[in-house]
Parts: sequence; structure tokens; C-alpha cells
Amino acid sequence: ANQAILAALMQSEDRVLADKLSHASLLEAAAHAPSQLRRFHHNQPGSLQRLLEKPVNGETLVVTEGVFSMDGDAAPLADLHKLSQAHGSWMMVDDAHGVGVIGEAGRGSCWQQGIRPELLVVTFGKAFGCSGAAVLCDDATADYLLQFARHLIYSTAMPAAQVCALQASLARIQQDDGLRDKLDANIARFRSGAAGLPYALTGSQTAIQPVIVGENQPALDLAARLRERGLWVSAIRPPTVPPGSARLRITLTAAHGPEDIDFLLESLHGCSH
Repeated sequence: ANQAILAALMQSEDRVLADKLSHASLLEAAAHAPSQLRRFHHNQPGSLQRLLEKPVNGETLVVTEGVFSMDGDAAPLADLHKLSQAHGSWMMVDDAHGVGVIGEAGRGSCWQQGIRPELLVVTFGKAFGCSGAAVLCDDATADYLLQFARHLIYSTAMPAAQVCALQASLARIQQDDGLRDKLDANIARFRSGAAGLPYALTGSQTAIQPVIVGENQPALDLAARLRERGLWVSAIRPPTVPPGSARLRITLTAAHGPEDIDFLLESLHGCSH
């Protein structure tokens, strides 16, 4: 979806201003588009403003995520959107890790921060438990993408069974705030128990809870020791994350019970010494 949007909309005189830590699918899509790509410092509106103030012959698209996949932190969407509007630019938000789990009825990061970006990408492979994605935009942009987004035009249509599954997932997401409450409780329980670990946590208040180990081999060793205890936690290393910030990427869900969180915490404390 990200490649389809940028390939269809951006021209050689345009530019994309993307958060430096945007997902690889966004950065690669921008790199392969005919437009310029400039990156602003992670979650820093001032850095974006300096880039917006530089002249450009064409249009500008500001690109970011709602929740970042490796740090679990949320973008300051309201501030970024305000800057984008002040400079006559469009904004695109990939809310893969926000929609379904954040906000009333799972409406996502943009709803939570009170903005409506020109382009909102919601993926069906996370909270929806399926695959695929949707682009939320105005009617004119949707019609343009239907006519010119080659990734869409020349791909196989979504199977009817998957559409039915997505409808069922959407109904569950909209109606079951209890699952989101349970996820929030799991996040709070984990963060409270992980405070005494000899590793750093990020400021994430989302389901993505990175445990920063530092160097590559200790992160791999820790992941291996956890696997021996029956815990599957991926070790993420450079170039996926910056050098010196190898980590365990813990993803919590509403399906985890308090006993699961406690066992994870006990294992982390036991394996870290």
C-alpha cells in the first residue's frame, strides 16, 4: 500500500519528508518514487519545520507512522499535521500498529490525537488478524489511486472469504473495548515489573515493548535463553535498529493473561543475571 501510494502520487519535482525511523516499507517506497526524499529527526516537529521552510518546485508529502514498530512510541501527529497544513503540504500516516488497539472503538492514532490526515494507511495484518491494507482518503484521491496505482491495478483481488473475515474482525474491534482494556492492563503490568531489569525500556505505552540490550551478541544470547524457557522473543539488531541499540522486541496482546506476563518477567530477570 505504501509503495502504491507514493509511486502513484509523487512526481519528480515533488518531495517526501519522512520521519527518520519510519518503517522500511515507507522509506523504500519513498526512495523508489521519482520525488526527492528528505528525512527529519525522529518525532521532532522542529526538524520537520526546517525542512518545510526550504523551497520546492512541486508538492510536499509529510510521512510518518502512528506507532513506530521498533520503539513502540507514538508520533506527535497533531503537531506534525499542524505544520504540514501551515505549509500547504499533505500528510500520510501509516497506523499499522495503532488502528484496532488505540482510541475509542479502536479508531487508531489519528483519531486519538484529533487529526484527519490526507492519507491514512491501515493494515489488516496486525489487530485485524488477516492481511492486506486500506488507504483512507477523499473521494477524488481514491478515484485517482484506482486509476493510476499500478500496485493495486495489477494485483489479485482480495478473496471473498478474506473480506468476510475482515468484516468479522472489524465488528469485534469496534464492539469489544474489553480486549483493549485487557491489553492496557498487560502493558502496565509488564512495565511495572520490568523496571528493575538491568536493561533500558523505551517510553512506549503501546503493545510494542522494546528491551534495549545494547550489543548484538548479548541480545541474541538473551533471546536464546528465553527460547529455552518456551518464550519466543525476537532479537532485533542493526541495520533494523541503530548501532548499539540491539533489543528484544516484546509484543503484548490481549490474549496474554497475568500469569503469562509474570512468567515473562521472571524469565527476563532470571536470564539477565
